[in-house]
Amino acid sequence: MAFGSFHHSDEPQWINRIAKQDQIALSQLYDRYAKIIYSVAYRSLESIEESEELVMDVFSQVWRTADRYDQTKARVDTWLFMIARSRVCDRLRSSQRRGKVTDTLIAFDAVIHTFENEDVEISERRAIVSTAMGTLPIEQRQVLELSYYGGLSHREISDQTGLALGTVKTRIRLGLEKLRSSLQPWFIDSV
Repeated sequence: MAFGSFHHSDEPQWINRIAKQDQIALSQLYDRYAKIIYSVAYRSLESIEESEELVMDVFSQVWRTADRYDQTKARVDTWLFMIARSRVCDRLRSSQRRGKVTDTLIAFDAVIHTFENEDVEISERRAIVSTAMGTLPIEQRQVLELSYYGGLSHREISDQTGLALGTVKTRIRLGLEKLRSSLQPWFIDSV
């Protein structure tokens, strides 16, 4: 997925246009951020329907409150993620899933930090991969994290975890197959 020649500097102009009820500007903002907001919301809510509703709620709020956005206080992406984070926490609190609120705050803070320090496309892909990793069984996720994030060889993972070398290789292979399957819809257009 390519974002063309968009720059963060374009976004305050989009918000100004949205404040004047410009639906095209809202569509541009939605196209740029809906997937990443959905991905992070899904990680907390674990519901396709709730996550889709949440994305719509966020952009409805943007439509209603764009005239109150202050670019001296936050970048547009940060503002969007703060709205989304608040909405996710409200949903978790109202549905008796209070224990997940802290995880949600941490997840959204990580996304905000990532967006502030990286290109949007890279950040979106990282969040999608992170969400997919969260769906793996813990034993597969553990060895994949040690291999790809920790930079350990299969033998080093075996030594560190006490697992047989064959078990490490099998878990990595199974985890990668599941990741490939779950990530294919997200990255099919970029191949």
